[in-house]
Amino acid sequence: MLDILYLDDYLAIVHKPAGWLVHRTPLDKGETRFVLQTLRDQIGQHLWPVHRLDKGTSGVLVFALSAVVARTLGQAFETGEGLHKTYRAIVRGWPLDQGMIDHPLKRMPDDMRSERLEVQPAQTGYQTLRRGELPIAQGEFASLRWAEVQLQPLTGRRHQLRRHMKHIAHPILGDATHGKGPLNRAVAIWLGLQRLWLHAERLQLTHPVSGLPLVIDAPLPPEWALWNPLG
Repeated sequence: MLDILYLDDYLAIVHKPAGWLVHRTPLDKGETRFVLQTLRDQIGQHLWPVHRLDKGTSGVLVFALSAVVARTLGQAFETGEGLHKTYRAIVRGWPLDQGMIDHPLKRMPDDMRSERLEVQPAQTGYQTLRRGELPIAQGEFASLRWAEVQLQPLTGRRHQLRRHMKHIAHPILGDATHGKGPLNRAVAIWLGLQRLWLHAERLQLTHPVSGLPLVIDAPLPPEWALWNPLG
């Protein structure tokens, strides 16, 4: 059973678990856990994905109960108009207390929507919440510095947060694509858990039918507590 955060005649918003795909894909034929199919069976209604979260990301995920609503909200997610997204992440190193990453991103190879520009503007704001260290040697350093950060993407590019944090040399821990494999494995062994440490914790949006503001929160997953005694 999925944790339903909001449900009405037009929207179904859930707390996506880390490690689940949004829907079936031939790119990951061995996976058996899909949010769309599970939620469809759970509420007994057809669903249309409005946006997507990476398989390893947990948190707020929105579905529409009609194609019309899906198109309307999909455009809002594309432009960022009327939306405010907040994420939580654990990253390598100690970033500045706060900052704005303004770094254009190339279109991902698997994004086949030809109307998109090859290189798109992308901005992400961040705030460092706390810093800590793990006794994991890093080259000439005896420990691994890590930080918990809050991220606010101002644009909606594919893998934007992961690519932006890599760009400023503070990759999200557990990121197999944009991070360091040996480091991710060492952290997973130390914590006893392997995951991408990225969570969509809040979504503020305008309801596509009523026009009323919605604020949807997804509590941090229980495994986030693994970092509490380490800081």
